[in-house]
Amino acid sequence: MANAASGMAVHDDCKLKFLELKAKRTYRFIVYKIEEKQKQVIVEKLGEPAESYEDFAACMPADECRYAVYDFDFVTAESCQKSRIFFIAWSPDTAKVRSKMIYASSKDRFKRELDGIQVELQATDPTEMDLDVFKSRTS
Repeated sequence: MANAASGMAVHDDCKLKFLELKAKRTYRFIVYKIEEKQKQVIVEKLGEPAESYEDFAACMPADECRYAVYDFDFVTAESCQKSRIFFIAWSPDTAKVRSKMIYASSKDRFKRELDGIQVELQATDPTEMDLDVFKSRTS
């Protein structure tokens, strides 16, 4: 099923891996990329549960757009262990304009495919998606 705005399809694996992250916590994060030749969003990298935020941040290319989902664990002021599923639209300033346009026009439909996103972040450089930003968005 192609995205009406950009013509991008979503590979089934994108949804299946997200469901595993959400229901079974099989992964800490998932990085998605748009495969322009195939006109679809695919899974680029799966982060194991033991991987850290630093491992996740290192997967974001400096000059290419990506989508990502991150399962963020935190402790509330009442000492409760909780988690939030973040959707990150990574669009660095140094990415090609065409790439930024394709990712921007495909984002909403792709995000709708991933049922259970709790917080959305738009980031153009690493400081816009660092741990302090995640923490500030959990309350």
